Amino acid sequence: MPRIAPIETAHADPGVKATLSAVKTKIGMVPNLFSTFARSPAALNGYLAFSDALGKGVLTAKQREIVALAIGQANECEYCLSAHTLMGKGAGLSPEGIRRAREGKAETAIDAVIASFARRVLEKRGQVTDAEVAAVRSAGLDDARIIEVIANVAINVLTNYTNNVALTDIDFPKVDVALRPAA
Repeated sequence: MPRIAPIETAHADPGVKATLSAVKTKIGMVPNLFSTFARSPAALNGYLAFSDALGKGVLTAKQREIVALAIGQANECEYCLSAHTLMGKGAGLSPEGIRRAREGKAETAIDAVIASFARRVLEKRGQVTDAEVAAVRSAGLDDARIIEVIANVAINVLTNYTNNVALTDIDFPKVDVALRPAA
């Protein structure tokens, strides 16, 4: 049972109702996370605007899902792992690619740099060293990609923490937060 119940669309104010209706039109459902964010229209609208902006950035959908899976695993967010496993498949991640992302790794060199840097940013709360920044630059990340990795870490921390605090009911095929050894 959630600690913070999602808002019932029928009882939402007209602005929230319109926003949730637009979400449903765009993705075919209103995830419980969004209905939970709707308890604060500012949080819902801020999240949606930030997410939309990042979707137009330099990181690919696949790379954004790699970051989401790496951060969701580190923060032990079962809701986000469930959602981003499904979304990662849609973005072209294989089951092994999803597993690697959860480990902070990836199948290609550039994606591995993105995944590991995202985890370093999270683990070190942004206090990465000059050498770490130089290393990701020499591995192929320009400043735009570095900033977008940080931004994607931030948005995923927001969703992870919201779900972990709210105990949001999972409305995606459930993925166990425990990462099983590879077969």
